[in-house]
Amino acid sequence: MRLALFSGVTIASLLILWLDWPRMKANPAKDKAAFLSLLLVTWLLSMLDLPNTLGPTTFLEAVFKPLRGLLEK
Repeated sequence: MRLALFSGVTIASLLILWLDWPRMKANPAKDKAAFLSLLLVTWLLSMLDLPNTLGPTTFLEAVFKPLRGLLEK
C-alpha cells in the first residue's frame, strides 16, 4: 500500500514537471526555483503520515504538564 502511494505520487509529480517545464523555460530563474521547490515540498509532505501525526495541542500538553501543580493552586 505504502509503495503504491509512493509510486503514484512520484509519477504524478514527474508528470506535472514534464508537462509544465516547457512552459517554464521562458520564465526567470526565480520562478523556476519557486516551481521546483513547491513541487518538492508537496511531494515530501505527501510522504508523511499527517492524519496520524500528533498536533500542536499534544506538544503544548507535554510542555505545560509539569507546571500543572503550580497553576492549579
